[in-house]
Amino acid sequence: MTGRTTRTPLRVGLVGYGLAGSVFHAPLIGATEGLALDTVVTSNPERQDQARAEFPDVRIAASPDELLDRAAELDLIVIASPNRTHVALATAALKAGLPVVVDKPIAGTAAEARELAALAEQHGLLLSVFQNRRWDNDFLTLRGLLAEGELGDVWRFESRFERWRPQPKGGWRESGDPAEIGGLLYDLGSHVVDQALTLFGPVTSVYAESDIRRPGAETDDDTFIALTHANGVRSHLYVSATTAQLGPRFRVLGSKAGYVKYGLDPQEADLRDGKRPGATDGWGEEPESLYGHVGSGESPLTGGGRPEPTLPGDYPAYYAAVAAALRDGAPNPVTALEAAAALDVLEAARHSARDGVTVTL
Repeated sequence: MTGRTTRTPLRVGLVGYGLAGSVFHAPLIGATEGLALDTVVTSNPERQDQARAEFPDVRIAASPDELLDRAAELDLIVIASPNRTHVALATAALKAGLPVVVDKPIAGTAAEARELAALAEQHGLLLSVFQNRRWDNDFLTLRGLLAEGELGDVWRFESRFERWRPQPKGGWRESGDPAEIGGLLYDLGSHVVDQALTLFGPVTSVYAESDIRRPGAETDDDTFIALTHANGVRSHLYVSATTAQLGPRFRVLGSKAGYVKYGLDPQEADLRDGKRPGATDGWGEEPESLYGHVGSGESPLTGGGRPEPTLPGDYPAYYAAVAAALRDGAPNPVTALEAAAALDVLEAARHSARDGVTVTL
């Protein structure tokens, strides 16, 4: 790690002020002790005005080149621009001597992710990937249950990130151009695959079904992924924009008990609504009515199992960990090699869905 021992706030340059930059990264950076949002990169005048309104002291750069021209004035670059730009921008920032955070997916291929990891190691720089849903309330709760042995040996993990959006919204995330790295497999799939690998470890085989369901849609909007983990756990992962009736977010079945949890972590909705960590009481908390249930032999919807209090979600913990890694050499919260392992699975899923085969890793 390069030496950055000053205790003044680390100065952060944020590339992109669309959904990812303005809703997730900027508010979380602003709420993290030891970090200061120094510069936002956007060429869009409306987004420039929005950034200034939300962060009055922020500087504006119209292009990444303009930002990197004064790399010596910064301590961290955060890349929250469209997926197709991630590799080139991360490469340029690392070569300019700056640690980097990249929104998921870090790249379109696992090979590119590993090349970036090698470049970061060569320069002795932090390269971290924003996998914020490791800090979802339900995920944190499930990790606690597993650590305590409450479910016994897990046999099956079902994870759903489902939405009902019958009309495509357009934009690069729904573009059919492969260069855009759009579609749900690489968008929401990046989350559910990362969570499965974090919980249950490496994967030995991948099977997937991927469809374009909605009229006018150009890329996958209804995808299912089945993973066999090396430890024998089977993960069934669903990502969809075409789900008229939403299933449980998690259904985890073990030798002693199961855990069923409905509903999404509240943090994204709160960030979209302008609420901010540190300025909002009960950040990441949800009402008891949304608690999941732990039990065996009966559905929670018919009274089975006991309510399991949901731990508060904690997206701010990601950037706190980044700051600790830069200042004190603490562990990188999400490494590029972890992201590459998830991309191995996503690439295998794309192959499986295209060719109708099970892919061995």
